Amino acid sequence: MPARIVLVRHGETEWSATGRHTGRTDIPLTEQGRAMARALGARLAKAPWNGLPGALVYTSPLGRAEETCELAGFGDRAVERPELLEWDYGQYEGRTGADIRATDHPGWLIWRDGVPGGEKLSEVAARVDSFLAGLKDEHGVPQPDTTVMHCADQDVIVFAHGHLLRILTARWLGLPPEFAQRFKLGTAALSVLSWEYGAPAVEVWNDLSHLEGLGFKPGH
Repeated sequence: MPARIVLVRHGETEWSATGRHTGRTDIPLTEQGRAMARALGARLAKAPWNGLPGALVYTSPLGRAEETCELAGFGDRAVERPELLEWDYGQYEGRTGADIRATDHPGWLIWRDGVPGGEKLSEVAARVDSFLAGLKDEHGVPQPDTTVMHCADQDVIVFAHGHLLRILTARWLGLPPEFAQRFKLGTAALSVLSWEYGAPAVEVWNDLSHLEGLGFKPGH
């Protein structure tokens, strides 16, 4: 498996700024979202990241993730992966949780109740599992010695979406996908998955420090 998986949620869109569930609708970044992506790129260009030379770069095929990747400076080496598409929210696409609970389903929780006409949580998790299995195939299987698991030293960068990246994190840790509810993730956030004594670990989560001074409001 890779040494680290650097996770980047796309920058702000009009829907993310207002908490509307954005699955397969291809909403572009706002000007604020583009500024977020550039700020992220400026951060990753500096030490200790130094542009992450040699890292494999993967992006969701949706425009908001691809544009974030491009503006951050990684577009020339990015590969689209359909497994990284956001959750298909079906009939709840474009709606806020508050609206759904007020008019359709009191007490609704996506992690428990799902979405009518869209993907099941288990189906999103299966896509994530397929992506992670592919990384294992590309990087080789870690070989144990007497105490720890040694991993390839190549990093991976993933540009994708809020719910998708939260589910990916849960599955990286070997947790059920509904545990992703516990991982809040803002727009243009930087997170890092790595290892601790051979076990999958979270090294950095929901780091928004590169956005200081932009006057942003974290989106859904």
